[in-house]
Amino acid sequence: MPAIVEDIRYALRQFRKAPGFTATAILTLALGIGATTAIFSLVHAVLLKSLPVAQPSELLRIGDVENCCQNGGLEDDWSLFSYDQYRDFRDHTPGFSQLAAFQSSSDMAAVRRPGSGHPAESLTSEFVSGNALSTLGIAAYAGRLISPDDDRKGAAPVAMMSFRTWQQKYGEDRAILGSTFLIDGQPFTIIGITPPGFFGERLTSNPPSLWVPLGDEPLLRNSSSILDRPNIEWLNLIGRISPGANAKQIEAKMQLELRQWLLSPVSELSSEDRPLVLKQTLHLSAGGGGVQRMADNYKSGLHLLMWISSFVLLIACANMANLMLVRSTVRKQQISVRSALGAPRSRLVRQALLESITLSVLGGVAGVALAYGGTKLILHLAFPDTYIPIDASPSVAVLGFAFGVSLLTGVIFGVAPAWMSSHANPIEALRGANRATGQQGNLTQRVLVIVQASVSLVLLCAAGLLTQSLRNMQNQNFGFDAKDRYMLFCGPQLAGYRSDQLEPFYRKLHDALMSIPGVTSVSASLNSPLDGNQSNFSVYIEGQAPPPQGSNQSVSGLDRVSADYFKTIGTKILQGRGITEQDTASSRKVAVVNRTFANRFFKGKSAMGQHFGVMDQKYAGTYEIVGVTEDTQYLGPFQPIRPMYFVAGTQHVQYVEPIAQTWEKMLSYMNAIEIRTNGHVPNLESQVRRAVAQVNPNLPVISFKTLAEQVKSAFDQQSMIATLTSLFGVLALLLASIGLYGVTAYSVERRTNEIGLRMALGADRTAVLRMVIRGAFQQIFIGLAIGVPAAVGAGYAISSQLFGAKPYDPVILLLTTLTLCIAAFFAGVIPARRAASVEPMQALRME
Repeated sequence: MPAIVEDIRYALRQFRKAPGFTATAILTLALGIGATTAIFSLVHAVLLKSLPVAQPSELLRIGDVENCCQNGGLEDDWSLFSYDQYRDFRDHTPGFSQLAAFQSSSDMAAVRRPGSGHPAESLTSEFVSGNALSTLGIAAYAGRLISPDDDRKGAAPVAMMSFRTWQQKYGEDRAILGSTFLIDGQPFTIIGITPPGFFGERLTSNPPSLWVPLGDEPLLRNSSSILDRPNIEWLNLIGRISPGANAKQIEAKMQLELRQWLLSPVSELSSEDRPLVLKQTLHLSAGGGGVQRMADNYKSGLHLLMWISSFVLLIACANMANLMLVRSTVRKQQISVRSALGAPRSRLVRQALLESITLSVLGGVAGVALAYGGTKLILHLAFPDTYIPIDASPSVAVLGFAFGVSLLTGVIFGVAPAWMSSHANPIEALRGANRATGQQGNLTQRVLVIVQASVSLVLLCAAGLLTQSLRNMQNQNFGFDAKDRYMLFCGPQLAGYRSDQLEPFYRKLHDALMSIPGVTSVSASLNSPLDGNQSNFSVYIEGQAPPPQGSNQSVSGLDRVSADYFKTIGTKILQGRGITEQDTASSRKVAVVNRTFANRFFKGKSAMGQHFGVMDQKYAGTYEIVGVTEDTQYLGPFQPIRPMYFVAGTQHVQYVEPIAQTWEKMLSYMNAIEIRTNGHVPNLESQVRRAVAQVNPNLPVISFKTLAEQVKSAFDQQSMIATLTSLFGVLALLLASIGLYGVTAYSVERRTNEIGLRMALGADRTAVLRMVIRGAFQQIFIGLAIGVPAAVGAGYAISSQLFGAKPYDPVILLLTTLTLCIAAFFAGVIPARRAASVEPMQALRME
């Protein structure tokens, strides 16, 4: 050990004597390791990290597929459950020490302190069972947790607040505990603060600010409550397994319990669905990572970025190998003298390896610092306008990853210098082994440059393809016009409006917004284009046989809209008309359908005048189709266009079934308000907020943005991947250029005598310049010969990430090849000019 310590101290002294070499090597490694570590930080946080709870390995999730929000009917592979199903599982499954329920989506709540004089602000809230937070094994930072006693009818309304909300909005004021807040107009007592870093049972871009017991759901949702609706599934279930229990046995028991519950009268299952009960399945999955919906969404993109950053690290390592090989060659004479003086070969090998490892560890330390900033940059690119609970500070796992990469790099790329040290011939070295002519003596370095050039081309082409794909996505026809359109989101239910109070509210809000100078039209809708939301129902066509049970071909999306909706968002009416002011509660019920709806359900026949309904065949004559619109994208840019029908916001169906009545009330609230202007309107947002406050000061504005911003947000993930791939491509090009410069400069230095002799024999400076640049481009051309086929192969490998872009786009290949050649020219011209400026007599005197 003392000898190893002495060798490390010697290596540090040598690095201090060669600051240029040391700085270049550390910076090269820092860029490669920093880029890889930054991506690994995100991969670790989104895909690998467990929930910040006690003993996450003991948690099991009921379900193995990701789902959201609310379902009705059979699921086949169950992952969402009703409150009644949760209670049945909780009371009859002894394999769990605790089984908890969590709302599968989040609600926006209007929150304010009584008597504060400030308008209500919207905060994210989530309903949880009384044992939810104790099941996860967290302790309250202040106050106490929600308990089962809080989750029962008649209990005093309580809520827990997140540490982040308490810190940022209320300055960690301890007086918050025990105080009363109005949540959607109802008084709630804040009983506790969750611990720092806790974000709930799932990672999301908008974690809850408040947790509310499930028992208070009817208080906040009033007539739209679904707590006592056994056939509406809306809860995620996570349990803590009992000591000694077997997960497979629990799964089999719960599957049996599910089928028994479905066949019981409580489930209200229709006679048509009963034969399908035996096909219903339920699977348990690891719950330590919580509900991993974000992980599923970002998995493919993060894996791609991990591969790309690994290629950047490969180029950095090739540069490191080049630098170490050059250093070993330059020090041949020194090593030979030490060998001649009796230094054992093992000592020379160990010293060379320790130098490489020490340098790599220093590069890794610098890389962690770069990774910290890189992770913050990636988070900003991935979630530009939202907060997600991912810490950019390096965690223990990330630090271990960076250290492991650094150590592995040092060992792998220290082997060649160590081998050269152990095979140094003292006699040959002392004769002047540093001198060389032609292409001899640096073959390994040239091979590494060729590898760098080919990998750089692959990354640049991938960046070009992803950027072109993103441009194609953003420029496609979505079926609406985003120019001079704005989106206002506000929830009337947050201000306490009941479903029977909505019509006058929307009329008043419409008039207030229309009074703003420059506003030309205003509309309201349940869902808006590319907001990612859609409610789906099975459609029954009058005069046609009902669709078979479980058939997806009969499913259509619903949007409830006000008059002038299609004009406001710029969607064309292909046939008939849109929803108008004449479509009132007392007039015939009408619907407008999109082209895909008309083609699927009427197969070439005209949809105009046809009738259809939802929920059941007996409602097939509910709506009369009065218009057909062009197809509009609502769910997302990669989702296929689905059938959609649009109904008037003022018209409601009087269903007989309780579940149908619940859905009809829930879908009455149109939270999206579309505003169209005549060009730019100064201070529009402040004017809109004032108009909303005039309608109701307790009505919170959830968000206000342009429709173009809403469209752009649908491409956040693709934009992140394209941007980071471009950054990594530029970084790879820079590292490859540095490698080419280093090898060319080293070759010029070794051939100084040869160049002097050539010039003494009559060669002019232009010939020397041409000779050096030709040598540099020989490596680049070989790299291109390898890189072009590899780039085409990489294009096919990422074809699932491409939209409207060919994997072998010749224009992108040409541009990236030209870019690489230009970089190679500038990397080679500096040492070439230095070579051309050598004085013959001075060169011939050099050793």
